[in-house]
Amino acid sequence: MYPEELVRPMRAQLTGNGFTELKTSEEVESAMSSAEGTTLVVVNSVCGCAAGTARPGVLHSLTGDKKPGNLLTVFAGQDKEATAAARDKMLPYPPSSPSIALFKDGELVHMVERHHIEGRSAEMIAANLQAAYAEYC
Repeated sequence: MYPEELVRPMRAQLTGNGFTELKTSEEVESAMSSAEGTTLVVVNSVCGCAAGTARPGVLHSLTGDKKPGNLLTVFAGQDKEATAAARDKMLPYPPSSPSIALFKDGELVHMVERHHIEGRSAEMIAANLQAAYAEYC
């Protein structure tokens, strides 16, 4: 596990922009079961593609007119229990971090896995998410 001092700025990039951070499986269950409408869940990570494209892409995706009503995040490799609970909701997709999932009324409707993030720009990730928002939000 990485020292909290190292990951704090990575957490803050999302929490400082309206995301609720979930650190336990109970928090994930509570947030997901009470969420109405659309919910975006970001599995945050310390990797370079999270910093370079995933987090910036997610934040840019939220600048449009259509966007999810609920913004949640878990941190892979840090909050293991919460991450496992969030990943259970993302089945049948295998665990990957970073990853981004869009839910509508509790049902997974769009998934962006790590292999969809690597090698793509933040703008490409934002465009992918905005297309999903246009359809589901």
